[in-house]
Amino acid sequence: MIRISESTIETDRLLLRAWRMDDLMDFYSYASVPGVGEMAGWPHHENLETSRTILKRFIKEDWTYALVFKENPQVIGSLGVQHPWTEELAKYKNLEIRELGFVLAKEYWGQGLMMEACQAVLEVAFNKWKLDAVTCSHFATNHQSQRLIEKLGFKYKQTEFLNFRNGKPPVRTLNYMIDSDSYFLGS
Repeated sequence: MIRISESTIETDRLLLRAWRMDDLMDFYSYASVPGVGEMAGWPHHENLETSRTILKRFIKEDWTYALVFKENPQVIGSLGVQHPWTEELAKYKNLEIRELGFVLAKEYWGQGLMMEACQAVLEVAFNKWKLDAVTCSHFATNHQSQRLIEKLGFKYKQTEFLNFRNGKPPVRTLNYMIDSDSYFLGS
């Protein structure tokens, strides 16, 4: 079982660590900005209580890193290692797979920080956790995430339509995967 609280990852500019309750204001600061959460499939936080509830869940579930920007230092995003889109598919049943899900504060977009964080987590996923594969997904309209996912070496596998409870039409989502063989060949 993967527990984020058992490992801290350091990159040149970031520290990836478990969330703490004293991260609440940093979390709310970026999660309340319109357009940030929506790129990842969740509405921006309209109040501090929403952030507090989700932060408690991050801590309890223990599968989402807080991304700390070393320069200031504040939490500027999150990177989850969660249940994959392959979970219900028989052909992947005997494989150990996790999915990356990520979000970054808007003022840090376009600086290569999420690439840096994802590369570090992929290294841990394949070298320490010994995963067979890692998946990643993005909404068809999220071209920034698509570029990142493809630069990381993920390969497109399928398209699905996700239904949300808000009564809006299904959202076209592209699913990707990188397996351990491809990762080690690309390293």
